[in-house]
Amino acid sequence: MRREVAEKLASLPPDERVLLRPLVDTSRGFYVMAGVFGAISLLGLVSYILQVRYGLGRTGLNRPGYWGIYIICFVFFIGISHAGTLISAILRVSKAEWRRSITRSAELITVLVIGFGAIQPVIDLGRPDRVLNVLLHAQWRSPLLWDVISIGLYFMSCTIYLYLPLLPDLAIIRDSGIKAPRFYRFLAAGYTDTPVQRHRLERAIGVLSIVVIPIAVSVHTVIGWIFAMTLRPMWHSTIFGPYFVMGAIYSGIAAILVAMAVLRRVYHLENYFKVVHFDYLGRLLLILSLLWFYFTFAEYLTAFYGGEPGEMRTFWAKLTGTFAIPFWAMVLGCFVIPLALMSRQATRTPVGTTIAGIAVVIGMWLERYNIVVPTSVNPRWEVESIGHYLPSWIELSIMAGTFSGFILLYMIATKIVPIVSIWEIKEGRAVVQEVADRVAKYSESYA
Repeated sequence: MRREVAEKLASLPPDERVLLRPLVDTSRGFYVMAGVFGAISLLGLVSYILQVRYGLGRTGLNRPGYWGIYIICFVFFIGISHAGTLISAILRVSKAEWRRSITRSAELITVLVIGFGAIQPVIDLGRPDRVLNVLLHAQWRSPLLWDVISIGLYFMSCTIYLYLPLLPDLAIIRDSGIKAPRFYRFLAAGYTDTPVQRHRLERAIGVLSIVVIPIAVSVHTVIGWIFAMTLRPMWHSTIFGPYFVMGAIYSGIAAILVAMAVLRRVYHLENYFKVVHFDYLGRLLLILSLLWFYFTFAEYLTAFYGGEPGEMRTFWAKLTGTFAIPFWAMVLGCFVIPLALMSRQATRTPVGTTIAGIAVVIGMWLERYNIVVPTSVNPRWEVESIGHYLPSWIELSIMAGTFSGFILLYMIATKIVPIVSIWEIKEGRAVVQEVADRVAKYSESYA
């Protein structure tokens, strides 16, 4: 860090000094990890070029298993994107004061991960040049078209929802002069944090907080309908809409916990990502683990009770057959581990919630695997032998590339904007002080 920048940073108030330091102070470890994730992302890009050049024959996709890793990652990434919108928006609407430290990190996850989720169906296409046919030759009865429209609207609204709360912090960076003044002058768009501008900003954020909630719910409902409106074993179910929404919120909270733990350790943000934040999010994780078990139990109970042959082949393939390992690993990650850790105050710590979050993220990816693959290779009609699906190195490389690309962009984002909202932290402390003064005044009047 240059001496001039260090002096400017040292002259700032404590919160601004701590939260803006990652923007100008980059360690060698950051560059090493960025290089690693960049190399894996490059491998994924090269693998995709090979897939386009030689066709989907390079993948493990076959008849009847036309959906595999790419569609699994599509549903998974779009589910993770609910981290920012639903958590941040619901906490804003409910005026939960403890939200102030975590909203920015959650909203960044949302915007970045939507893009990586949206490209998965394009990767799944053998002819990516035909992707516009979804719009040019639209079938209005097709859930695929509804999906394109809802995800596009979702991405737009989430980007605006991320940008508006950034304005006061962008103005702080611009005025401090610690980094790229012209760039931040452009991003701040003339915002000067006058009382009139702050009032309009908070009003716009409040409106968006309400608007994005039904949009986010509709997105994963539509994804659930893509499965439910096809006559395939264990897909054709009315429970898929709410099941997918609940699962999206579940995986989103888990992703936030993991991101918070890493950011807390790397950028020394213990005073902002406090134990209480992990405790509250751990409680939400506990509630959602119980909801996940309820929805999963209801889905499998109705399939078992119906006893339809096509359904039962898929059912037993998951519980005791070919897919038993990923199925029970899913149960372990999505229910057993989070329930065991989050039901006790002693383990709702940063370490305990991080372990539970990682388990849920892995378990929710496996849940998408257990939804997509077993049904794909077990058609409804009677066959002498079921199909099979084993992802090729091309698919695994592309999947690793997309995960690495997301992590890399998230790392870069922490060098462009403060990962904790500075103005919201200041506002929260002012609110706390105001409440404390009011309580003190009441105490004096009754003394």
